[in-house]
Amino acid sequence: MSFLTLTDLSKSYGNLHAVSDLNLSVEKGEFVSLLGPSGCGKTTTLQMIAGFIDVTRGRIALDGRDITHVKPNQRGLGVVFQSYALFPHMTVAENVSFGLEMRGVAKAERAGRIREALGLVRLDKLGERFPRELSGGQRQRVALARALVIEPPVLLLDEPMSNLDAKLREDMQFELRAIQRKVGTTTVMVTHDQAEALSISDRVVVMEAGRITQVDTPYRAYERPQTQFVSQFLGKANMLPGVVVHAADDQIRIDLGHDLIETRDASSTQRAERPERRLGLGDAVTLCIRPEKLRLCAPDAGRLAARVASRFFLGSQWLYRVDSKLGDMLVCCQNEGGEPFAEGDAVGVDWTSDAVRFIDEDARHAH
Repeated sequence: MSFLTLTDLSKSYGNLHAVSDLNLSVEKGEFVSLLGPSGCGKTTTLQMIAGFIDVTRGRIALDGRDITHVKPNQRGLGVVFQSYALFPHMTVAENVSFGLEMRGVAKAERAGRIREALGLVRLDKLGERFPRELSGGQRQRVALARALVIEPPVLLLDEPMSNLDAKLREDMQFELRAIQRKVGTTTVMVTHDQAEALSISDRVVVMEAGRITQVDTPYRAYERPQTQFVSQFLGKANMLPGVVVHAADDQIRIDLGHDLIETRDASSTQRAERPERRLGLGDAVTLCIRPEKLRLCAPDAGRLAARVASRFFLGSQWLYRVDSKLGDMLVCCQNEGGEPFAEGDAVGVDWTSDAVRFIDEDARHAH
């Protein structure tokens, strides 16, 4: 049995459906991220789990217990807000102690649990400081310690690192994951940062317009996006619409309007998940090719002739935008220290057949 279960969870404001018929099961100890653009319903979902927003329809169960209409302070969940919501007039130790005091934990036990929580987030020497005397990363760790010290069955994180600069955010992602693994607390995080969700989650829940579009491990969600939205939201993607003109023995040929692509029938690898879906002659398809799965070569050496329109240096990589008869395409190449292609250069674009993914729009509302 799943530890946290959302069944047909919905929230409406008049005619506005913020969340519609959302179903999700989270296992005990799992780290799950709700990922999507602003307005997709991810924060509303988190707030319904916390009890801050009433459920219009559906059910929330925690370890088999229905908590759909239980008051927030009786659910026992730990919450880290985007703003951290620390009490400015309280020291670090007093902030961490607050939840324990509200639960009537004895003073002697509180002292030990506060020390343990501050040690967990490496702030054991800063207990007497006030929030204004801390850096952004330190304040984030205080908020995390305050949420964990009550030993919650579920930890809810509402974009906890959005106020940190890029380098600190990256550092805190690894630290947060290490802490979560150490304590084993079931965790649900809301974020719009794709890299953040992919790097630290066991599973990502991609949301669009109040619905779940895909639930998968980070690797599979990126490598096998089920819809065009997922493919373009999780990183960059070249989307090529076409029609199947040959399909036999798992080998297919796609007419892209100006060119043909021969590749293996990707549906053969998806058949275990969606056995009813198999590409056939005349099917309209969308091909997804990630920029890093493409490579640039001599003009006459690739599958496709192109010309470099622009390039962007990303440190470890070069990102090229090339013009071809299939339209603009993005190509991401590792910076290996050699001379990069220049704007205006004629190039060839090449890829392997397993770099091509077929987007199945019928899977949009499969969850």
